[in-house]
Amino acid sequence: MKKLYTPKSIGEVIRKTRKLQKVTQKDLALTSGTGLRFIIDLEKGKPTCQIGKTITVLNTLGIQLDLTHRLFQNEIK
Repeated sequence: MKKLYTPKSIGEVIRKTRKLQKVTQKDLALTSGTGLRFIIDLEKGKPTCQIGKTITVLNTLGIQLDLTHRLFQNEIK
């Protein structure tokens, strides 16, 4: 599991996954119900991209988002 700490690193994972699946930015925008500009900005790591739309894009690509807090990591395992 890769740890992501910045919007840019999240965008890189989205871009790599999209390309591995041979999906265009335009097609990803259509299937996720977002706009092409949003996908471009998201992949570039724009820090103000809406979290709801970002999660929708992640789900569309089959990327699982897991959140944990350092205080609870030992309890979760």
